[in-house]
Amino acid sequence: MYAILDIESTGGKYNEEGIMEIAIHRFDGHQVVDQFICLINPEREIQPFVSKLTGINNKMLRSAPKFHEVAKRIVEITEGTVIVAHNAQFDYRILRTEFRRLGYDFQRKTLCTVDLSKQLIPDAESHSLGKLARSLGIPMSDRHRANGDALATLKLFKLLLNKDSDKKIITEVIREESHGELSPTQLDMVFELPSDTGVYYMHDKEGEIIFLGKSSNIKKRVNQHFTNVGKVARKLQKETKKVTYQKTGSELIGILKAYWEQKKKRPKYNHTSKKKLFTHAVDFNLNGSEHVVLNIEKSSRLETMQIAFNGMDSARNFLERVQSEFELCPGSITTEAECIRTLHDECEGPHCNEKVTAAFEKYSIAGKSMALLDRGRETGEHSFVLIKNGRLQGFGFVELNHQINNIHILESVMTPMPGDENTTFIIESYLRKNNRLKTIDLTPSSA
Repeated sequence: MYAILDIESTGGKYNEEGIMEIAIHRFDGHQVVDQFICLINPEREIQPFVSKLTGINNKMLRSAPKFHEVAKRIVEITEGTVIVAHNAQFDYRILRTEFRRLGYDFQRKTLCTVDLSKQLIPDAESHSLGKLARSLGIPMSDRHRANGDALATLKLFKLLLNKDSDKKIITEVIREESHGELSPTQLDMVFELPSDTGVYYMHDKEGEIIFLGKSSNIKKRVNQHFTNVGKVARKLQKETKKVTYQKTGSELIGILKAYWEQKKKRPKYNHTSKKKLFTHAVDFNLNGSEHVVLNIEKSSRLETMQIAFNGMDSARNFLERVQSEFELCPGSITTEAECIRTLHDECEGPHCNEKVTAAFEKYSIAGKSMALLDRGRETGEHSFVLIKNGRLQGFGFVELNHQINNIHILESVMTPMPGDENTTFIIESYLRKNNRLKTIDLTPSSA
């Protein structure tokens, strides 16, 4: 649990400042579950430059509650949380100073989004909140006011959680929370999970990920792990002390994310194979003849002008599908059949090949630069998978329509994901089965 915090102080000498406005959003890693926003009478004068910067003046604060009147609410909303702030050292120091004046030793763990953004977005021109938000397309309002800055920090923190592919943030938080021991029942763990699409992580008592998977219903899938009777299931039931998750909205992102993180983290109960996910490929090359004949080959490599499949049956079904859809010449499917135009003494290999090429263009991502748009994690949000020159670049989430057609914005907010033959296979296979994804062309002429 996190408390996203921003404080506006009066300015003045070190440790003599007072809080004049505070905003706290209690965030469970997925949504805000409580919030506290309040002007505070600091019982001291506001420095003129601060008043000019924030728009808050002494008159506005005369009838506001004093800190001791809201201290209990601050303790309650931050209880059991890690405080997250942009330049957390400053906000936490000011907050502790105010509590110290009341004779109370206020202590919480902290995370600083300045430090996190330097680790996870090292190439940013600036790591100040305003400039970083602008470069990432994060909307901001009421700049230099507590709630405006707190909401921007919340959106930034969500993005950083997505970019944290090593799960350092959540692992450290769980390790601090657990002190080596967690005792919720499996029923409690399942109850807290959503029935949404995403990736789930099963942690041991040290916070280490021992298994991760993807599902269109996280709650149902984790419940299956806890009720199955297999050897691995029994080990997961014994060792799992906490289950965390990340919603993806998009099933495709869930598949890609699970593949990539299993490959990278290699959890001990995931049987991660170094082998390819596909076994066969349909070859669209000329192969030295005038007429392209679509051959199915057993293959562990994806060559130019090939589309991969998991199994011979899948490849055969695809050929039947494109033959019907594009009215392919029988000679394009097998060498045992003659070109239909030969029967009329007008064989034209190039004409037949155009249809074959059209089929390849539709079902392959080779050479394409595009964004695949899908539902987001919540209403008003899109998810996207970014492909550049036929290679997966990463995925992300956007709220504003103007971001969707801007490849530079997409690149800045996305979580990078290295593309390989398996990710190409995953994407192309998914697109063959799901035609509801919206495709945005991002070639240079249209970007």
